[in-house]
Amino acid sequence: MAKYLLRPVTTKYWKPRENFLKEIAVAVENLVEDGDFMTVSEKALSTALGNIVNEEHVKPGVLAHLIAKYWMRIAWGYFLGIMCHLYKRTVQRLREYPIVEGSRHKQVALHHAGFLSALMHGSEGGIDGSNLPYSYVSLPLPNAQKTAEKIRSYIKRKTGKNICVIIVDTDKTYSFLNFHFTPRPTSVKGIHLFGGVIAYLVGRFLRLKRRATPIAVAGCQLDAEEALHIAEISNRARGVGAGETVWDMADKFEVELTGVSWEMLEKVKHKPLVVVRRKKGGQIEKPCSANGYFL
Repeated sequence: MAKYLLRPVTTKYWKPRENFLKEIAVAVENLVEDGDFMTVSEKALSTALGNIVNEEHVKPGVLAHLIAKYWMRIAWGYFLGIMCHLYKRTVQRLREYPIVEGSRHKQVALHHAGFLSALMHGSEGGIDGSNLPYSYVSLPLPNAQKTAEKIRSYIKRKTGKNICVIIVDTDKTYSFLNFHFTPRPTSVKGIHLFGGVIAYLVGRFLRLKRRATPIAVAGCQLDAEEALHIAEISNRARGVGAGETVWDMADKFEVELTGVSWEMLEKVKHKPLVVVRRKKGGQIEKPCSANGYFL
């Protein structure tokens, strides 16, 4: 596997209707070179595109209520969470899973991701509420490949550089030898969509290698293994913003689960972009002081 230099790029928090193309171009115009990779957070793009849902206005059905009250609190809180080697803090949170807010969330998951994904304990089919305010959650991009191509073309037009754009989600892809599978949709060849909660249970129970999921690749040809590697190392470099989960986010700001505001999020350092560069000739290079790359 090639060695890489990585440069996380800090931008302002992208709110709905943000001109993310302009924001990206301005942020990386003096950083990128021909042949670079640039990973972009799917959640940040979904937020900027308004691809979000306010769950406060969702009316849950009976099935969503049953999932929240019994499946989440009992099945995940006392059996599946332990079987999947979740942290004790996570297991305790699942045992106290909020019935009202949780039912609304599971209704959104059932509608947008399907039954098997709704049975997951979080990030159902790419649906996520972290780094979003109040009761908002982001949905997976409806056409991630088209969005990646649009970003790549805009960067080329504004900077003259040919780069490879990779849209990435923190949801994991699991690998067994050369077989890669994930519980959420992706357009990357060689990564297979498999059974929602079933994929998660298999991957976590067997402690398979897990990495952030590349959702779309534009501007280069990558095999699944390299796409997964770049997605994972850039995800680590990016950090978690306001928090890895909605619980962490609420704890950070010392508010109720749905008490985080847009203004609070705007005060947090966000890094939706990471520029990734292969080390030339496989040699260890010094970090580029001009662009701020680090190993």
